[in-house]
Amino acid sequence: MARVAFSSDKVPAPIAPFSPAVRGAQGVVYLSGTVGQDPATGRLVEGGIAAQTEQALRNLETVLEAAGKSMDEVVKVSVFLTDMRDFADMNAVYGKHFQAPYPARTTVQVAGLPLGAAVEIDLVTR
Repeated sequence: MARVAFSSDKVPAPIAPFSPAVRGAQGVVYLSGTVGQDPATGRLVEGGIAAQTEQALRNLETVLEAAGKSMDEVVKVSVFLTDMRDFADMNAVYGKHFQAPYPARTTVQVAGLPLGAAVEIDLVTR
């Protein structure tokens, strides 16, 4: 089966050779890690972890829509933070984008992220 890639002109273009989203077997869509880039400028939004989390999730929602999916179809989320002290602020924004039953999630601290971001998020849908 050939890969089917999805993107949107309403999100920043990838900064490396990858697709923002790819449909796999049985309609599962995998979204690449996304940071809080402003679609208009390609730069990280200002305002710290809360603003970057909000923008990253908005960008992911836009790509989901391009793939014919929604946040209600997300089954797995991975969150990468450069500082685990940002967990509560990230989580407060994250909680506004999902409803119970919530997707499974992993949150880990990493040494660094693209563009110097504080958070990167990827998703898997059903």
